Amino acid sequence: MWRKSFLVFLLSYWALKAALDSEKTTETNTCFPEFTSPCLDSKTNVIIKGQNVSLICSNQNKSLQITYSLFRHNKYLTSRCGKGEPVTFNLSITEDQELGPYKCKAEVSNCTKYSREFNFTFADPVTTPVLNVTVVQTKPDLYMTLHCITFNGSLPISYTFFAKGIAISPVISTYKREPAEFNLTKNNIGEVEEYSCEAKNSVPNRAKYSQTFRMPSRGGDSCPLCLQLLLPGLLLVLVVIILILAFWILPKYKARKAMRDKVPRHPGDTPMEGGIYANIYENQADKESVPDLEPRPCVSTAQDETGHSEEVHYATPIFQEVTPKDREACNGGKTGYVYSDIIF
Repeated sequence: MWRKSFLVFLLSYWALKAALDSEKTTETNTCFPEFTSPCLDSKTNVIIKGQNVSLICSNQNKSLQITYSLFRHNKYLTSRCGKGEPVTFNLSITEDQELGPYKCKAEVSNCTKYSREFNFTFADPVTTPVLNVTVVQTKPDLYMTLHCITFNGSLPISYTFFAKGIAISPVISTYKREPAEFNLTKNNIGEVEEYSCEAKNSVPNRAKYSQTFRMPSRGGDSCPLCLQLLLPGLLLVLVVIILILAFWILPKYKARKAMRDKVPRHPGDTPMEGGIYANIYENQADKESVPDLEPRPCVSTAQDETGHSEEVHYATPIFQEVTPKDREACNGGKTGYVYSDIIF
């Protein structure tokens, strides 16, 4: 009984195999020998969210009218026809499930061919990098270390350093969020240099450049950053000198002002308590007295509180009329002037 069942199984297997071989032969004879599987590709497979992309489906055969259909996750999206030229499918990818996989089907009559799968990947573009420069002066050379880092963007990130727009370093790739470093030795420290760096990752056409760092020109014997260090020191010395002068001059000014305030402005303001005055008037015997002229003091003596005597001298002018004869003698014979004698 089991032998009979085994024979039935063998006959069924041979019949099924023959049917499959016949179908395969029919398909081979139906498809054109020059009709190959299509190729699905894009300019980039790394994109950012919301980016518009283009998928290109092509076939090596340039003479057949081919219908191309695009699938995502075995789901039909759209179809285009082309002959001798590839077709382009434009898409906008905003979500993770839209990354793929994508397939392209090429169809001619009863012959169908599928392409390989194609997938996109999301990535974050880099932001503007920051450039820092460390300078070490050792005669006669100048040693510099350039540091460049961007704080956003998908890893890995590639950095390149530039001097006056010309690359001076190889591409430095970092796989961690850390700055790239490049050491530089400068012999001609009197020459002005401008340094910058570039950061980019797998996102195409999204490279960013840092701000330019300008290294000022210096003499051969000067040290780097001397001017920046010297100016604060000079300002500090200037402030100290101003403070010293202020504390030294201000007390003297106050003392002089106090002395000026103590000095009386009018002679009558001088206190003379218990003073004894003696008025002496001496009339010259050989001079003619002037009528209607009262005698005035010429010498005064005063005694202060300590008992010391002080003598104050006064000069009292006395005007006397002169005869015309004397006037002409004094003036050389010219008239028109009035002369007076002053008697002390």
